[in-house]
Amino acid sequence: MKKLLFFFLFIFFSTNLLAEENIMIIKLEYGNVKIQLFPEIAPKHVERIKTLSKEKKYDGVVFHRVIEGFMAQTGDVKFGNSLNENYDLRRAGSGGSELPDLKSEFSDAAHLRGTLSMARSSDPNSANSQFFICLEDSPHLDRNYSVFGKVLEGMEFVDKIKKGSGANGSVLNPDKIISITIEE
Repeated sequence: MKKLLFFFLFIFFSTNLLAEENIMIIKLEYGNVKIQLFPEIAPKHVERIKTLSKEKKYDGVVFHRVIEGFMAQTGDVKFGNSLNENYDLRRAGSGGSELPDLKSEFSDAAHLRGTLSMARSSDPNSANSQFFICLEDSPHLDRNYSVFGKVLEGMEFVDKIKKGSGANGSVLNPDKIISITIEE
């Protein structure tokens, strides 16, 4: 009986510890957004997000493309970082990190409101640092982009991110990520 109880306690606490390692906090002007990361379905993408977050590469990066009723895109650490000398809003969305592009990790995870997924070019293996948060369910993206997380708390702050104009959603005076931290 004691062994069985110990086994269940071990499983319970190890599962909770594992979950805590996969919590990301995006600090926005409007408040904090708590994200559950999904290393079980996109391990390389989660690893990349954690690496760039720990290196503070996302701090100051703008939401360069935000389309009402669709998604908010950010993560261009090369041209979209407002704290960096390479910052160029006209080029934001065309850059990435100095790390190599990632192979796709497409899954059956649905692109529901609050889903985080990696942005990419037409090449499925071109994700690097950019990502987007779905503002509404977007089933047309399913199995075509690598889902790596979901918003647990703070979606109301994501909803406040300034929207762009026109079909491509470019934002003239964009909001930015203040910081991203990984809870460990």
